[in-house]
Amino acid sequence: MRVYLLLMLVAAAVTFLTTPFARWAALKTSAISAVRARDVHVLPTPRLGGLAMMFGIVVAVLLASRMPFLEGMFRDGQVWGILGGAGLVCLLGWADDKWDLDWLTKLAGQVLAAGVMAFQGVQLYTVPWPSGLTILPGQATVAITIFVVVLAMNAVNFVDGLDGLAAGIIAIGGSAFFFYTYGLTQVVSADDYASVATLLMAVLVGVCVGFLPHNFFPSRIFMGDAGSMVLGLVMAGAAISVTGRIQPDIQPVEVLSGAQSLPAFLPLLLPVAVLLLPLLDMGLAVLRRLAAGKSPMAPDRMHLHHRMLALGHSHRRAVVILYVWTAVFAYTAAALVWLSWQAVLVWLGVAVVVALVLTLGPLRHRGRFLDDDVALSGAIHKSPVTAGAPPEGSDR
Repeated sequence: MRVYLLLMLVAAAVTFLTTPFARWAALKTSAISAVRARDVHVLPTPRLGGLAMMFGIVVAVLLASRMPFLEGMFRDGQVWGILGGAGLVCLLGWADDKWDLDWLTKLAGQVLAAGVMAFQGVQLYTVPWPSGLTILPGQATVAITIFVVVLAMNAVNFVDGLDGLAAGIIAIGGSAFFFYTYGLTQVVSADDYASVATLLMAVLVGVCVGFLPHNFFPSRIFMGDAGSMVLGLVMAGAAISVTGRIQPDIQPVEVLSGAQSLPAFLPLLLPVAVLLLPLLDMGLAVLRRLAAGKSPMAPDRMHLHHRMLALGHSHRRAVVILYVWTAVFAYTAAALVWLSWQAVLVWLGVAVVVALVLTLGPLRHRGRFLDDDVALSGAIHKSPVTAGAPPEGSDR
């Protein structure tokens, strides 16, 4: 555990310290989000924070590769495949943040990055089934893997619409996934706690925590596509790598000692729980736009975060409440490893009630809990970016 926490700290520190340089690069290259009719931010804002996040991932992974405890994980190429795919989508996001690429070009780049991962062995070989784990046919593994990775990247990109929202959701949900994968490794490999998924989640949580001080409202920099796609890809890579820790010929009840129910489903259920809000937001957006006869990629102001603001929440309150919902779903799914499904269901009910009160209760309209006024006025006074200078962006 201490090794993973050290890597988490390194990733956070590197990301925090290099984000100002990413902001400088964004200002120098005019990679700045203008204020458009559908946007929530009120000032043109640099958007290359993903470069700092990628640098934090690279430094932490390279450090891990030199640690005797973890060096064995780097022999089969999975970690390097995920790192290579992340590097590709980071460059793709940088280009999109600078030149506003069309959706087809972005999709092609995403497929290429997911393909790099798949051909390095990061493939979804098994899926859970009521009777146990089912092995996918060989010709389908690459295609399904690419689909899952591209879906995760776009889900995180869709939800990246409020300051600190995407980074906070991945940090909170990723921490639940981290504890789950660490517990899984302790049971499956009692003599070796090294795990690709645990390593990746420790690093991913670290870079999100390191980026949040710069990105929470009022944000001084956005992660941009260079960040959101990297987060989605690494999350998907970690989830897929977990399936390799469970043998498909073992019955679900035998997979995890102490799990009360559905343990074989958790390697895929938990990432879905972590990304539930982004996936729900993306699914509703696609259905809404198709029903209106528009492209699924057509922008609008009907995302979940827009609806939170419409309920009367401040920017910061809306973000924190969406954090709460993420924690409810992610930690509920992770708790299935240690608690019976009946106990988890009770705690889920209590947590949902609390989250609903926060979402729909009196905090929407009165009280100064997480109000935006003071912070926003200070940000406007200090901001060196002038309105009208940057080109229009694509992701917010």
